[in-house]
Amino acid sequence: MTDTVIETALSAENAAHRRAMPATRLLDGGMLHADVILLEQAIVAGDRWDVAAERLGEHRLELAECALGSGHAVTARRQFRAAAAAFAQMAINSDTDRKRELYDRFGAAVAAAAAVVPSSMRKVELPYARGSLVGWHVQPAGTPVGTVVVFGGQSGWGATYLRYADALAERGVATILAEGPGQGETRLRHRIYLDVDVAAAYGHFVRYATEQSGGPVGVWGNSVGGLFAALTAARNPAVRACCVNGSFAAPRLLPFRAFTEQAAAMLGTADEAAITANFARLRFDPDKESIRCPLMVLHGGADPLVTMEDQQPFLDGATGGDVVLRVWHDGEHTLYNHADERNDVVADWFADRLSLSEENTHHAF
Repeated sequence: MTDTVIETALSAENAAHRRAMPATRLLDGGMLHADVILLEQAIVAGDRWDVAAERLGEHRLELAECALGSGHAVTARRQFRAAAAAFAQMAINSDTDRKRELYDRFGAAVAAAAAVVPSSMRKVELPYARGSLVGWHVQPAGTPVGTVVVFGGQSGWGATYLRYADALAERGVATILAEGPGQGETRLRHRIYLDVDVAAAYGHFVRYATEQSGGPVGVWGNSVGGLFAALTAARNPAVRACCVNGSFAAPRLLPFRAFTEQAAAMLGTADEAAITANFARLRFDPDKESIRCPLMVLHGGADPLVTMEDQQPFLDGATGGDVVLRVWHDGEHTLYNHADERNDVVADWFADRLSLSEENTHHAF
């Protein structure tokens, strides 16, 4: 069935979800290939996107519990993660009870995966403002050479990036999968929005990584999270390496309903003037900000949201001398369609930079 045939068979709502969550993004977020196909079949048949994805998640939970009862820990962990990936699909932009329910199910599935012994993952809750900043701490085997704090954007946070953590762990690097202000459980349950000092908030994750994980710390931001990573790297000397993946240096409202609704949810208001003013406050200005640590910028030439010009200010603000730009000319937004290669490239880069940073730290003494 061709894309054109599928599009004509979908409701307007399901067609919008499919454009926002293409198969490449679903796979990048950990959904199993079989479930991607089943999801597409279900929405063509007329099922709502969130209902179809939830049903797939429930099936994966059943398989996980069966595997766990049989003593098959590896299979159980994989099935719990597959369930989480199904629950995580962002079919609802606003903070409704239904969205909270699905995100709670996502978090519970991640927690179930983390509870399978032996476990290398635990939940992190850092006191902040009137609530907590939430994340997941993933440790490699042995002593980590460093830690990378991974940020999401307007949709897709925290354990959605578990495949990033896998790639880093294989290279001896720990990961904090962060849900910052305006994201995930930090927003949905703790009501912490994007109207705070974002770099300072992510600095709490950096400090936690330094104190609890060990080794030097890097930051890796995806979509608008790349902006947050750049600001954190510029303002926090503890950050030893920074990767920006498909982000605006000067964020703005885009002519897409989903983008506007997601931006509103992050800030906790539908007032477009307030959203625009907040975006202006968050702008990365290379005349005012300086990234002194090693910097890698990733760009997809087929990204429909972010142009190379949108990312150029990050490169202009890099003053440390170690700057890498990687472009995939057919790359989608945040390089969903090159996920495995992207993860290998970035994980290798962080492992090299953090190992070198650790050696320099030891030599300083």
